[in-house]
Amino acid sequence: MYYNVCENCESHLDPGESCTCMDNYMPTLKNTEKGTRSMRITKLAIKNLYGISEYASNGASVELSGQNGVGKTSVIDAIRYALTNKSDRDYILKNGEKEGEIFIETSTGLSIRRKPREGQADYKSIKKDGAEIQSPETFLKDIFTELQLSPIEFMNMNKTDQNRIILNMIKFDWDMNWVKEQFGEIPPDVNYEQNILSVLNEIQSEGGFYYRKRQDINRERRNKQSFIEDIGETLPAGYEADKWENESLSGVYTEIETIRLENSRIEKAKQLIENRNNKVRKFDADREIAISAIEKEISARDNQITNEVIRLTEQIKALQTEQHTLSEKKADKVALVEEQYKAAVAKYDAEVEEYREYEEKEYTDLTKLTEKAVTIEEMKSHINEYRRMATLANEVEELQTESNGLTDKIERARTLPGTILETANIPVENLTVENGIPLINGLPISNLSEGEKLDLCIDVAIQNPKGLQMILIDGVEKLATKLREQLYQKCKEKGLQFIATRTTDDEDLTVVEL
Repeated sequence: MYYNVCENCESHLDPGESCTCMDNYMPTLKNTEKGTRSMRITKLAIKNLYGISEYASNGASVELSGQNGVGKTSVIDAIRYALTNKSDRDYILKNGEKEGEIFIETSTGLSIRRKPREGQADYKSIKKDGAEIQSPETFLKDIFTELQLSPIEFMNMNKTDQNRIILNMIKFDWDMNWVKEQFGEIPPDVNYEQNILSVLNEIQSEGGFYYRKRQDINRERRNKQSFIEDIGETLPAGYEADKWENESLSGVYTEIETIRLENSRIEKAKQLIENRNNKVRKFDADREIAISAIEKEISARDNQITNEVIRLTEQIKALQTEQHTLSEKKADKVALVEEQYKAAVAKYDAEVEEYREYEEKEYTDLTKLTEKAVTIEEMKSHINEYRRMATLANEVEELQTESNGLTDKIERARTLPGTILETANIPVENLTVENGIPLINGLPISNLSEGEKLDLCIDVAIQNPKGLQMILIDGVEKLATKLREQLYQKCKEKGLQFIATRTTDDEDLTVVEL
C-alpha cells in the first residue's frame, strides 16, 4: 500500500494528493508555476516496471524510503528509462507482466509515454502540445543533463572530469573565426572539441604549441647571442666595420711604395755624391796605371830596339822609321784612355745629377704609415666576423620579436577567460577560472566543503533554465543528515522538483512530499 506522509504536518495523503500546508513551504515552487522554472513534471504514472506494480504522483518533490527491494530505486530507474530509453537493468518489465508503462506530463505541454512490451517492439509517444515530436530522443537529450539523473555522481568524479563539466556549463558563443581573430591564426596542437576555456588553457599551457615554440625560439636566440658575444670578444674595442671596410689599403701601400722609392733615390743620391771623389780617384788611378803600363811598354820596346840596332844594322832604317811613329801611337793611345776616362766621369756625373735634387732632402719616416697599413689590414680581417655578428644580431632581434609575439598570444590566452567570464552566461554563482581551472569563491572543487560541493552538484545538474527542472537522487542515506537537509533545502531554494531515495528499516515504501 502506497501512501504519502506530509513532512510538515505528518498527515497521510493519497498518491498524487498534495497537502495544502506545503503552500507556505515552497514559495519558489509557486514562482516556478508562474514561469520562473518553466518545465516541471505535473503528472507521473508508472505501471509494471521493474519492481513497481503501480505508482502515481502529481510531480511534487518526494523522498522515497524503506527497506531494500520495496521499489524506491525502481521509481528513479523508470523515470530515467522514460527520459533516455535506456536502463542499467536487464529486465524492465515487472516479473510476470507482458507490458509496462510510464507516463510523464510537464507544465510546458510535453508528454512522454513509453511501453516496453514482451515479444514486440516497445511503444513510445513523445508529444508537445498534443503533436508528435520529430526526432524525439534528440529532443529529450536537450531538456536534461545526465547528472540530473544522478547528481551525487558529480562528487565522486575525478577533478579533471569535474572541471570539464563545470567549464562546459559556461555558455559563450565562439567558433574558429573567433579564435583566428584573437590570435591571428588557428593555434595548432589544440583540441577544439572542448569548451573555449579549456581550449584557451591548452593554448597558454606550458605544453602548448606557443609555449614550446617560444622555448625553441628563445633557445636559438640565446645561442646566437652567445655567438655574438664570442665574436665581440675577438673584435677591438669600438670597432667600426663600415669605416674599415671602406678604408683603402691599396692606396696606403701605394703611398708607402712611392715614399720608399723616393727614399731609395735619396739614399742612392747621397751615396753617389758622397762616393764621387773616391770614384774619380779610382778613375785617376786607372788612368795612371794605364799610362804607366804604356810607358813601360814603350820603354821596354825602346830598349829592345836599341839593343837590336847594333845587332840588326840592316834593320836600323826600318826601326828608326818605326821609332819616329811611336810618339804618335803613344798620343793616340793616351787620347783613347783620356776619352774613356772622360766618358766614365761624364756618365757617373750624369747619374749623380739625376739624383742631385734628392741630396738635400730628408728621409720620410714610414713608421706611422706602416703602422696605419698594418692596422687597416688587421681591421679588415675582422669584417667578415663582424658582418656575421651583425647578421646574428638581426636574427636575434627577429627571434625576440617572434618570442614577444608568442608571449602576447600566451598572455592573451591567459586573460581571455576573464573577458569571457564578464560576458558569458555563468550558471554557477561565484565561478571564476584561473589557468583553465574553475574556482568557486576562489577555491578549486577539491577545497570545497561537503555542503559547498552539494550546492555545486545541484548547479551542475541543472544547467539549462529552459530544460526539465527536476533531479533524481538515489541513496541519500549515504549523506549525513545535515548534508541531506542542505541538499533538500538547496533544491527548494532553486525551485527544483526532486525525487530522493533513502534506505530505512521500514518494510513498506514510504513516500514523503518535501
